[in-house]
Amino acid sequence: MTVIEHIWPWPWWGVMVAINICNLAICIACFRNSLLRPDGNSTYVRNMRIMGLVFTLVALYRAVFVSRYLYQYAWFDTLANSSLIIRIFAWGAELSFAGLIAFAMLRFNRDMARHDDSYALSRYEKLAPYGLILCIFVAQFFATGGLITKSRLLFAIEESLWSAGFFTILPLAIIQFRRASKQALPSSYIMLRRSSQVLLSWCVIYCSYGLVYHLPTEYWATALEQLRTGQPQLKTDFSAIKDAFKSVNVTHHYPDWGFGFVLWHSAYFSVCVWLSIFLMRAPRYLGAEQQEALPKGRAH
Repeated sequence: MTVIEHIWPWPWWGVMVAINICNLAICIACFRNSLLRPDGNSTYVRNMRIMGLVFTLVALYRAVFVSRYLYQYAWFDTLANSSLIIRIFAWGAELSFAGLIAFAMLRFNRDMARHDDSYALSRYEKLAPYGLILCIFVAQFFATGGLITKSRLLFAIEESLWSAGFFTILPLAIIQFRRASKQALPSSYIMLRRSSQVLLSWCVIYCSYGLVYHLPTEYWATALEQLRTGQPQLKTDFSAIKDAFKSVNVTHHYPDWGFGFVLWHSAYFSVCVWLSIFLMRAPRYLGAEQQEALPKGRAH
């Protein structure tokens, strides 16, 4: 065992927990600030802040109780670290994450069309955000099934659906970025412009990560190997659910977690949370009243 493998667990865990505690503090501040806006009780703004809070809370929980589904590796010997419990929480968090992105894009379409007479929406632009939500929703079933049955194929399909969802909205992200950047828009469009920049960057990075590394090297290669060898064996009886709930295999051994998991976990519970906090501010067209309510300098 190298020195790095020996000392890595608690510094890494501590940094991730500290980041997520800070994230929660920022999230709560954004939540409270959202309530004070003139349109703070509108359905869109309310839903965005709730989804952002849900994702941030679950992220903190999962940063504390680190879990790797397939082997049910856990950081602590407690039922709170149960992979099945964490997977149930992940349903709400991941659908909230998809909802934040989809709703922001739908709002961009609505506000740009309402305030720009030259803005015409295609059928694709209207439907693409719903495609993202559908992909992430269906992915939840495969992730839960993979956890219970220990099927690498189900996990590979789940991750493929995540990539498919973001590939679905990638052209829309490009369209929205170009439309928000093609001309000098007034300050009332500042939140829409910034959201288009952030979401395009996110889609490009995530799609590249999934296509080049995440799917081919971490998921499909091992899924095909399991199909070929039959190992590890699938679990298909009722006891598999009980095992997914109760089995907690505590380990802090770096090779058990692996580079791919540590990279994914570190990015998921930092970058993804930052994105959700950014989006929970509910990017939208700002009328004069909303601009006046922003802290000085924000609308310019």
